[in-house]
Amino acid sequence: MGPRMGPGGRGVSLGGIGGLGAVAVVLIGLFLGVDLTPLLDGDTTAGPPREITAEDDAMARFVSVTLADTEEVWAEIFREDLALTYDPVTLVLFAGATQSACGGASLQTGPFYCPQDRRIYLDTDFFRIMERQLGAEGDFAAAYVVAHEVGHHVQDELGILAEARRGRQQGADSAGVRVELQADCFSGVWARRAESRFGSLEPGDVEEAMNAAARIGDDVLQRRSGGPVRPETFTHGTSEQRQRWFWTGYEAGDIRACDTFRAAAL
Repeated sequence: MGPRMGPGGRGVSLGGIGGLGAVAVVLIGLFLGVDLTPLLDGDTTAGPPREITAEDDAMARFVSVTLADTEEVWAEIFREDLALTYDPVTLVLFAGATQSACGGASLQTGPFYCPQDRRIYLDTDFFRIMERQLGAEGDFAAAYVVAHEVGHHVQDELGILAEARRGRQQGADSAGVRVELQADCFSGVWARRAESRFGSLEPGDVEEAMNAAARIGDDVLQRRSGGPVRPETFTHGTSEQRQRWFWTGYEAGDIRACDTFRAAAL
């Protein structure tokens, strides 16, 4: 994924906190849509912050750039294709654990979007786990994860999440998987639009996203855990499904191609 800066050419930096002060760092993060508060110990208005690592700094910069790209792309899609206004999401970057309006967030919960507070929660260690333990390497594999969670926010903006919740309450077993696969498709739409708008994709980027989708399919994760593959317990879809719906969105570049709820087969 080619280098880009955040809005106005600014990025998020966690380095040199002593000079800026904890509050300044948090405000910079919030301006870019990345809430850095959980990376700091205790009250951010007083007391020494925890030591910020070089990896934390790189993570904050990368996430802010990716988030800025998603904001521009989805604002354009909402405006030109849907005649709507896109309300950007905030991403909470944390280390270890934090609280969301949907409950506790930790490395074990994985990245998730909370519709109650309309925020994405992402542990700084998650991308390292993807690369070192799951074999999902590369910047664009990480960008795919961020774009997938932003896809859930898009669903929330369009009322799709609320409708899916009603479907689950009415006994639609596949509603949850259809939500997740549509978010994969939306991430593919973003990738195609980002490629066209920014020229930010490099050779191999789409392959990195496809590999990440394959590595985090329900069937593959269940095999890795040593247990049987149980389709009735799937929450996100198989590797093949996740790859196929990402590619569907990427190939079309149009959210109308992402109607997983009317698809006869996933």
